[in-house]
Amino acid sequence: MVDVISVLSDQSTHQGARNYWKVLKNRLLKEGNQTVTNCNRLKMQAADGRLRFTDVADTEQLLRLIQSVPSKKAEPFKQWLAKVGRERIDEIEDPELGFDRLLETYLKKGGNVAKAARLKLEETTGKKVVTKQNAKSLNPKDNKNLDT
Repeated sequence: MVDVISVLSDQSTHQGARNYWKVLKNRLLKEGNQTVTNCNRLKMQAADGRLRFTDVADTEQLLRLIQSVPSKKAEPFKQWLAKVGRERIDEIEDPELGFDRLLETYLKKGGNVAKAARLKLEETTGKKVVTKQNAKSLNPKDNKNLDT
């Protein structure tokens, strides 16, 4: 955690980052934030070669803590989290959006991977991914062959 805090808060020294993290932890605890409580402490090798306890977090905890750091460097993460959150809410309201996002992700992998993904997606959902209607938008040159 201290390393992440060091980068986000532009602390030039390890001690400065440790102090910032200590103050942030206390502030979050006073606010009732349980993220800090859920952070674990593991022994890790320090710069001097000795094993010392340090705070560590999983991805969810780390993303939550980034939201608590007032920093220009944290802002892109905060914007991304807001965007992803909005997308997931939209997918709950319209599950077809989630299907489309999943398809897009699989297709980006390309070639045989995309074919295997399409077949798996069709098997899982019971729906055809490529139909006469949507295939026209995929390859306009071949549209005449699809109308028959």
